[in-house]
Amino acid sequence: MSVTGPAAVSAAVALAAEHGVRVREPVVLNDSFNLRVHLRPAPIVARIPTVTALGRPRPAEALERELAVASYLHAAGAPVVPPSDLLPPGPHVRDGVTLSFWAYAEYDPGHVTTPETAGRMLAELHAVLRGFSGELPLLGPVLREPVRLLELLSGRIEPETLDRLRTAHAALVERLGTEQTGRAAQVVHGDAHPGNLLATPAGPLWNDFEECMSAPVGWDLACLSRTTRLDGRAAVRAYGADPDDPELRTYVAARGLQGTLWVLVRALRLPEHAAGARAALDAWLRDPSGMTR
Repeated sequence: MSVTGPAAVSAAVALAAEHGVRVREPVVLNDSFNLRVHLRPAPIVARIPTVTALGRPRPAEALERELAVASYLHAAGAPVVPPSDLLPPGPHVRDGVTLSFWAYAEYDPGHVTTPETAGRMLAELHAVLRGFSGELPLLGPVLREPVRLLELLSGRIEPETLDRLRTAHAALVERLGTEQTGRAAQVVHGDAHPGNLLATPAGPLWNDFEECMSAPVGWDLACLSRTTRLDGRAAVRAYGADPDDPELRTYVAARGLQGTLWVLVRALRLPEHAAGARAALDAWLRDPSGMTR
């Protein structure tokens, strides 16, 4: 189904060595939708799509977009985790493993991100992203990737539930196509929840831009409003928007469906997440509007 953790780590270490970086102690920082490996003692993190590669037949394309956007933001002085400058950041493919290299940023476990900080930082991020001149797919991860995720779930969940998920996605695609007309789109983060604000001693840094795309800023606001890490509604207000704006409803519903599909697919690779995936599915079945978690 996807590359294994040991194979991914081995590929990252071997590729780093080819570029003169000796890795003595690779440390897995996180293994969820992607595998992140600190190539100690070098201040480099290898990022390897694992679960996300299941839903993206060409994961290098998403990494290429992510690297381009993060590089632009870093050059513009925005608070982001930058690609590594100690070796070519990628994307690379080695032994069937797709990966990219990033600067290591020390985590500050004592830092607490407030709704005000999250909202303000998202507004500032959007302001800088308006200057990005590259072309990104319009709502690509929202419109196209769920189709692949639904295919992967065939035979894994109840047929009537799968049909309901497919019908909901088709309806949301139609609504987004209709409602998008006339709305301003720009480059957005794509997955703008506080979990992607890495707390460091120097302050929070945005990271994880693999779902960056062209979209109305309402998409990122929907991601922020649905978070359970802090008061998402307060964060949206701190951004300068109204969390009850009717224009956000379709994005909130689409985000709710998207998130549910991804956690279900994650459980296919990581069975320890099966109970959480089932709970997310049950929550979506009770309220497909995405307004509750």
